[in-house]
Amino acid sequence: MFRKLQYIIHSGKNSKFLYYLRSYTSLLIPAWYWRRQRERLLQEINCREDKDYIRQRIDYYCPLNEPRLLPETSPCIGEQRLPKKRKVYFFDSREVTRYFDPSLRWELLPGDITHVPELPSIVKSRPLAADIQNSTLLKMDKVRHFIFVHDPLRWEDKKPMAIFRGKAAGKQSRIDFMQRYFGSAVCDCGDVSRPGTVPGEWQTEKKTIREHLAYRYIMALEGNDVASNLKWVMSSNSIAVMPRPTCETWFMEGTLKPDYHYIEIQPDFSNLEERLTYYNTHPKEAKQIIEHAHEYVAQFQDAHRERLIALGVMDKYLRMTNRP
Repeated sequence: MFRKLQYIIHSGKNSKFLYYLRSYTSLLIPAWYWRRQRERLLQEINCREDKDYIRQRIDYYCPLNEPRLLPETSPCIGEQRLPKKRKVYFFDSREVTRYFDPSLRWELLPGDITHVPELPSIVKSRPLAADIQNSTLLKMDKVRHFIFVHDPLRWEDKKPMAIFRGKAAGKQSRIDFMQRYFGSAVCDCGDVSRPGTVPGEWQTEKKTIREHLAYRYIMALEGNDVASNLKWVMSSNSIAVMPRPTCETWFMEGTLKPDYHYIEIQPDFSNLEERLTYYNTHPKEAKQIIEHAHEYVAQFQDAHRERLIALGVMDKYLRMTNRP
């Protein structure tokens, strides 16, 4: 019980209490306050020195290159109501939709989306597929996914091995990883699934983010969609290790370069030891990956620019899916 309480206090994750406090408080602000700011904020994009970068990211998130009108059966954004479950998708999408005409239609798919929907939809995640026109990404479930850290430890002062803590139950690739590396000297592996869902010897207590940072390498293995720890790992002085991503979110995992932003391993994890041995004996290259990862993460840390990009994404999506 003490260990569980200690983890809750020192996990290093975002505070859900503060998140919900801010989110519920925002409901008290009248809609007109937000809507009358929309045009000013959208016009601001055109006046910025980084306008080309912002437009590039808007087009990346919303790949619609021609109108695809939604049917009359699609709900209006003004009809969105606070649900009993998955409240984060309500609050995170509302941060953007509140700037727009509530009569405009949209499709919101909450949860871990790994398929391309039939209608143009707002999603948190999408597959890295050829045709993703109907998948417009928005920054959602950010209280869980968007965590960045300050890591005081140098890479060379960390344990020269990898660590994995996660839920393997129902996730075949993670089960395969645990079967291969549980108990090995290559990776400190542990499963934090509910008792009875995975082999008992795999189960262990959760580790805080700070405890993860004692290792040079941190496994970033996809679960239902993306690896949720990838953002904070890439902001640390440890290195993310993973197969090439199959899904992406607002973090644009599809633009990550293997062995430049992270260490790539085979989908069957067979060359993990070989790759870690290589970087342990080539510290200069390892530190370059950390530098590149920090540079990549930095683009998401300008809160005002992120707000402008999100507005631009929703503006483009609504223009492409609604009649003028």
